Amino acid sequence: MENMRISAFLKRQIDGFKPAPVTYRKGTVTKSGDGVVKVRELPGRQYGELLEFDGGVFGMVFDLEEDGAGVVLLDGDDRVKVGDGVKGTDVVAQVPVGSELLGRVIDPIGRPLDGKPINAEKFYPAERPAPAIIERRPVDTPMMTGLLAVDSMIPIGRGQRELIIGDRQTGKTTIAVDSIINQKDKDMICVYCATGQKASSVSGVVDTLAKADAMKYTVVVAATAADSPAMQYLAPYCACSVAEYFEEQGKDVLIIYDDLSKHAVAYRTISLLLLRPPGREAYPGDIFYLHSRLLERSACLSHEKGGGSITALPIIETTAGDISAYIPTNVISITDGQIYLESDLFHSGVRPAVNTGLSVSRVGRAAQYQAMKDVSGTLRIELSQYREMAVFARFGSDVDPATKRMLDRGETLVNIFKQGRNEPYSLFDETALLIAYKAEYFNGVKSKDFAAAVKQLLSELADKMPDAKKSVNETGNMTAEVRKLLENTIKSTTDGKVS
Repeated sequence: MENMRISAFLKRQIDGFKPAPVTYRKGTVTKSGDGVVKVRELPGRQYGELLEFDGGVFGMVFDLEEDGAGVVLLDGDDRVKVGDGVKGTDVVAQVPVGSELLGRVIDPIGRPLDGKPINAEKFYPAERPAPAIIERRPVDTPMMTGLLAVDSMIPIGRGQRELIIGDRQTGKTTIAVDSIINQKDKDMICVYCATGQKASSVSGVVDTLAKADAMKYTVVVAATAADSPAMQYLAPYCACSVAEYFEEQGKDVLIIYDDLSKHAVAYRTISLLLLRPPGREAYPGDIFYLHSRLLERSACLSHEKGGGSITALPIIETTAGDISAYIPTNVISITDGQIYLESDLFHSGVRPAVNTGLSVSRVGRAAQYQAMKDVSGTLRIELSQYREMAVFARFGSDVDPATKRMLDRGETLVNIFKQGRNEPYSLFDETALLIAYKAEYFNGVKSKDFAAAVKQLLSELADKMPDAKKSVNETGNMTAEVRKLLENTIKSTTDGKVS
């Protein structure tokens, strides 16, 4: 009886079957080399569409031509030959998104690089429109980096785009990584996008984040120097799509683009291979649009849109400190300020090597915590006066007492701003150090003993004022009572400081 019912069901299925043709949009490879392919006779092609070549190699449409398309290969360029067939997929380049990516290392199209499968249910296209003006709100909430020199003089707000710029090996990535580490327990998602970096460097960043227990709220998107120019081109856009998913859930996101100089070079490589007309420094004419459409996606959304934000810290590498070069000036004009790192400062032991004269934040001051505002107002002027006076003091041995005091105070301030790698400060620690500076706590401390003196002071304050520390860190404000208590505690520890 059961068999009869099954047979009847199968008969109905067979009788109701209507074969339908399966159609594919197919083309032919007419030229292949250096990761670029010319395709002919591919109907319905669209910009950014993924194409599948014979052998399972994928490429992306980059040029739309009258009789075909220019395609950049994502990988496996040696397996595509003239005469091979190519099939349209009707799918633009996309990346998986969702909380499943937290703690993971992926490539720009979502393939895992850490050896574990990814079970994401949602996909976002790599290129998405930036939020409209009416969908945004002003930047009004601080994004603390944990670096005293930055948080006090070049503050960053959530939703801001702050450029990190400097020569090679001046600590740009360190500032970015420290900023990620400092977001622990602050309800902020972080995305680190490595473009054109050495695989060993990316591995080092992942290891640093893992040791600091920061990977649990971080996604790493990596297109290393060994990857194709197409993958390096896609990396920042796909990383931004990953960040936008969390932004749309009402989350605050910090995204690092490390770095956009190599991203521009990858785009130039692709453009030259596709025979696009070169412009200044051989970059194509739309190089400005390359980064503007990326960085404009970082924003602080209105409460009607969920109130999420994306804070962008793009990195640009300069040559011989030339910030007036083509790509640096482009990105400076797009962002809301820059943190300029100077080689001379770095090699003299001032780390982070922030040049406060050339660094600026066009938004962050309005989003700075009140506790920091109260103690940081004159720091930039004092540091500028010290640097100017130090230049003139080199030419003479005798200086008047007022000048000597200014030089000593300036040197103390420089030493306070020195900070160990991967050792971010809390808001309370930063304000306490600046109050200690104003109280002349560190007068007479030698440079070689400064780190020990700072560590000793912060340790004693943490032991003596745990409730005050917690209050300042949680509220961002320091009441008059707490400040008075802090000043008295600092004075009481003066006798025991390192000198």
